[in-house]
Amino acid sequence: MSKEKQFETEAVRTQSERSQYLEHSTPLYLTSSFVFEDAEDMRASFAEEKVRNIYGRFTNPNTTEFIDKVCKMEGAEAGFAFATGMSAVFSTFGALLSSGDHIVSCASIFGSTHSLFTKYLPKWNITTTYFKVNDVDKIEALIQPNTKIIYAESPTNPAVDVLDLEMLGAIAKKHNLLLVIDNCFATPYLQQPIKFGADLVIHSATKLMDGQGRVLGGVAVGRADLIREIYLFSRNTGPALSPFNAWVLSKSLETLAVRVDRHCENALKVAAFLEIHSKVNAVKYPFLKSHPQYDIARKQMKAGGNIVAFEIKGGIEAGRKFLDAIKMCSLSANLGDTRTIVTHPASTTHSKLSEADRMETGILDGLVRVSVGLEHVDDVIADLEQALGHY
Repeated sequence: MSKEKQFETEAVRTQSERSQYLEHSTPLYLTSSFVFEDAEDMRASFAEEKVRNIYGRFTNPNTTEFIDKVCKMEGAEAGFAFATGMSAVFSTFGALLSSGDHIVSCASIFGSTHSLFTKYLPKWNITTTYFKVNDVDKIEALIQPNTKIIYAESPTNPAVDVLDLEMLGAIAKKHNLLLVIDNCFATPYLQQPIKFGADLVIHSATKLMDGQGRVLGGVAVGRADLIREIYLFSRNTGPALSPFNAWVLSKSLETLAVRVDRHCENALKVAAFLEIHSKVNAVKYPFLKSHPQYDIARKQMKAGGNIVAFEIKGGIEAGRKFLDAIKMCSLSANLGDTRTIVTHPASTTHSKLSEADRMETGILDGLVRVSVGLEHVDDVIADLEQALGHY
């Protein structure tokens, strides 16, 4: 029996079958459709008696390669790739839920996912009940007869809280529910939720998977029977990932481990610097011992990731002044880039939420999120330090 390959090897060596040209690097397959040998080949292909490419909205060799890599990284049976992370989220819920179903979700989730749960899914009579990060012991009390899914991000966006995936997996199994985890912040290199009981794992591949702020993409992986439903839904609704973006993302995964190692090393140093700064009230980073879920993070993550959240003294106005004082780091709504990115959620990405809703999800007025990049860490710290000195 052959020995199972290591994470880094699978990331580099998982490739589409070589063409007659025997290329070393997978080529781009920029085609909208594929041809058939004869009528019987076409019939058998549409009857799914053959596994083959038919149309770009269904599959493409570049997309398949990307999916295969993520499945091996996450320990998943199957997957489907999407144009964006949010199309992965929506398609997963759209495929698996029916009118009258109910979701139990952590309150600390991405703003667009919150909008999906509160503004759009209710149109189809699909409702959501939230639990707080610190109230996980109350999850079972929120489960209703029509509950179908438990959903969470870990670490959360933007407050970088950590949920106990093993505990969530046990609850889901006990109540015969699906556990869906957004693993975007951790990446499969740092954390594999399926090992802890997740049925499906979702990523915005736009973030650390790409890692260089170039392309959009999303992916859902997990149980084959669930992915089958997501595939059928997506084949008809059309959120497929483009071949070019799939090619870029697949190449990016070859360096995921190397990049994330350095991201984590830099982020821990940035977090340690901020933790002792006089202008900072508190810092959250999963591998800081001061993090409230430090023990959980150590149990389920290889390292702490690249996102550092800290509360700047002075609230919203101080947050704005801090952004204006930044010189080197980027001001952007993205994260997981080679370049360090700084955002102030209360005045930007989450400004449309009420103050009460922001507080519910841990988005304090002075909260700043830093996506620590791959620059020399001394330069990142120097920029943050000079910006903190401007008010």
